[in-house]
Amino acid sequence: MQNIGIIGSGAIGEAVARLAVQAGISVTIANSRGPESLRELVQELGENAHAGTVEDAAGYSDLVVLAVPLSAYEALPVEALRGKLVVSTGNYYPHRDGRIAALDSLEQTTAEHEKSLLPGVTIVKAFNNILAHHISALAHSTPRTALPLFSDDAAAHQKTSHLVQALGFDTVNGGGLGESWKAEPESGGYTQTYAADKEGFAENFWEDPGRVVTADELQGVLDASQRADVAARQF
Repeated sequence: MQNIGIIGSGAIGEAVARLAVQAGISVTIANSRGPESLRELVQELGENAHAGTVEDAAGYSDLVVLAVPLSAYEALPVEALRGKLVVSTGNYYPHRDGRIAALDSLEQTTAEHEKSLLPGVTIVKAFNNILAHHISALAHSTPRTALPLFSDDAAAHQKTSHLVQALGFDTVNGGGLGESWKAEPESGGYTQTYAADKEGFAENFWEDPGRVVTADELQGVLDASQRADVAARQF
């Protein structure tokens, strides 16, 4: 893979960008504040990193990593993303995104809802179940840490798997978008999966160093996961 676009320069977007440039992948990264706000970041990342507008990032590659809240989807350049493979890293947090009936009722998973907001886009759900500092800490671990991927498109899944492997992780096929709840908040496959201290994780998750989770272990976690009562979510 030669290049990717990244929309969103928060913790997840930046973590993915750092691993990508380290892997020799050229990145155009964008946020809602404009390229100038990213000048220091791209200078630090080096010659493989470029700052651009959201439209620039959407058009830079046929694979775009989308690391923005659901509440920001209405501002996305839908036409520029049409026909793209979009790797969605986000989750539904009602306190931030507002209540969404289709998600609260379990009519849709977050990934299915995102797909409905982006016509003509192929969605792969990835990087939504791991904290940004665990991405950095666990990349290229020995043995390899695994991340789940969810998609309704086999070719898109394979292409995203190649990217994730280049960034330093194994992958597990979690199923289609309708099964992506297995790695959503409050499910068994969410961020606590990678916690070194599971008992103290809720209070000290930013300090948790993370732990290796192999593909076999992750598959077992996903298989045992139970769907959360999203309507009762308070965060």
